[in-house]
Amino acid sequence: MTPPTAPPTEPPGVRPGHLPDVVLDGGRLALHDLERIAHRAAVPRLGEGVLAAVARSAAYADRVAQTRPIYGRSTGVGANRSVAVSDPGAQALRLLRSHATSAGPLRDAPRVRAMLAVRLNQLAAGGNGIAPEIVAALAELVAADALPPIREWVGIGTGDLSALGTTALALMGEIGCTTTVPVKVTFGAGDALTFMSSNAASLGDAALALAGLRRLAEASLVTASLTFVAVRGNPEAFAPVIESVTPFPGTSTVCRALRALTASPEPVQPARIQDPYPLRTLPQVGGAWLDALDRAESVVLAMSSAASENPALSPDLGVAHHGGFFAPHLGQSLDALRSATAQAAHLSVGRAALLNEPTISGDEPFLGDGTPGVSGTMIVEYVVAAALGDLVAGAAPTGLQSVTLSRGLEEGASFAAQSATRALASVEPLRAVLAGELLTAARALGSAAMVPAALAPVLAAVAQAVPQLDDRADRNLTDDLAAVALLVGRLPELVGQNASSSGRSSSA
Repeated sequence: MTPPTAPPTEPPGVRPGHLPDVVLDGGRLALHDLERIAHRAAVPRLGEGVLAAVARSAAYADRVAQTRPIYGRSTGVGANRSVAVSDPGAQALRLLRSHATSAGPLRDAPRVRAMLAVRLNQLAAGGNGIAPEIVAALAELVAADALPPIREWVGIGTGDLSALGTTALALMGEIGCTTTVPVKVTFGAGDALTFMSSNAASLGDAALALAGLRRLAEASLVTASLTFVAVRGNPEAFAPVIESVTPFPGTSTVCRALRALTASPEPVQPARIQDPYPLRTLPQVGGAWLDALDRAESVVLAMSSAASENPALSPDLGVAHHGGFFAPHLGQSLDALRSATAQAAHLSVGRAALLNEPTISGDEPFLGDGTPGVSGTMIVEYVVAAALGDLVAGAAPTGLQSVTLSRGLEEGASFAAQSATRALASVEPLRAVLAGELLTAARALGSAAMVPAALAPVLAAVAQAVPQLDDRADRNLTDDLAAVALLVGRLPELVGQNASSSGRSSSA
C-alpha cells in the first residue's frame, strides 16, 4: 500500500463508554495498564500525533526504497534475503499467508489482548515504514475486542511471526476474529515484514506473568510471616543489620516488610537461636526474587515501547538492517526469574513442612487433633510439592537451546517465547504452593489466635473462607485449599500495600 500524502485522522476507537482509556504513544507502558487491557478493564487508544509520525516514517521508507534494496520490501526473507522480488505488493501478501502458519491450542483472550496492545504501542513508537492506515486499523481492532485466533506455538524468540502474520490476515479480512473487524486494510510492499517483526506475543505473556508473580511475591511475605509467628521464629534473620550483610535492594525490601508484618507490642521469645533455612534465608532468597522481578519488568517494558522492527527505517537516523528482533535480554531475564521463583517456592514448601513437625511447631504432628496416627495436613505437603515439581521443571533455562533454520542461514534463537510462556505457566503452581502454606499456617495459629496487628486481617479472612479451620480431624482438605487459593492474591491488600512492599513500587 502506498503511504498517503497526509495521515488519516486519529481513530476515535470503538470503545464501550464505561471502560477507561490507556493512551499508547510508543512511550513506556505501565505493567498495571497492560494487565488492565488484557482483562478488558481498560481499552487502549493511540496518542495524539502518533499517526502523523508513522506516516512520516512510511514516506521516508518509500523514498529510500527507490534508491537501495530493503530486506523484506524489495527482497525475500530468511534464506531468500538476496532474492529480488518483481512484485513487492504480491510478495507482501505471500509473506503474510505463509508466515501465519501456526499450531497448538488457541491462546485465551487476555494473552491475545496483551500481545495486540504491545504491538500497537511498539508501532506507535515510530512505525519503521509501515503505513499509518495499518496502525489505525490495529487500534480499531483492539478497541473493538476483535481477537484473532492466535495459537500456542508461534515463535522462538526471533519475532513472533506466526502470531503477527495471523493478526495481519485478520486485519485484511482473510481470517475471522471473535467479532467483526471494524476496519479492513491492505498490506503493501513495506508493511508485511514490518508488522510481523516483533516479539509482541512473548512480551504480552511476560507482562501477564510479571503482574501475577509480583502479587504472589508480595503474598509470600505474608504467608511466611504467618509461619514465622506460628513457630516463634527468630527475628534476627531480618534485623536491620541484615540489609548490610546482604546489600541488595530486594533483601532490604524483604527485611523491612517482615519487620512490619511481624511487629508485636509485646516481645516474643524466639524458640531457637537459629531457625531452619526456610525462615532464616527469607531475606536472601526472597530478595533475589524481587530483584529478578525488577530486572525482568524493566526489560519487558523497555521492549514494549521500542521500535525494533527490522530493518529500521528512521527519517532521523537512516536505514539499518539489524538483529533487534533477537531477544536475549527478554529470554535471559525471564530464565533468571523462573529460577528465582522456583527457589522461593522451595522455601514455602519447606515452611509448610516445618509447621507439620512438632519439634519445630510445638504442636501435634501434622497439626492433627491428637488422635494416634492422624494425618492432618500431611497431604498438603505432598500437594504443594507436586506444584513445586512443576515450577522446578519449568525453571530450566530456555536460552541454552539451539536451532538452525531457513537453509542454515538463521543459526540461532533466543527462545524468549518459550521462556515467557513458562513464566506465565508458573503463576498457578506458585499460587497453589502459597495456598498450602497459608492454610497450614492458619491452622497452626487457629482462628482465634493472637497475631501481630498487621496479620490479623489475613487470619480473619482465612477463618471466614474456611469455617471449619479449627476442625483438626482427618478430612478432605481440597475445598479448604481452593478457598485459601482465592485469597492468596489479595494478601498484600489485606495487610496494606505499605506493609508488603515497604516503599518498593509495584505495578501489579
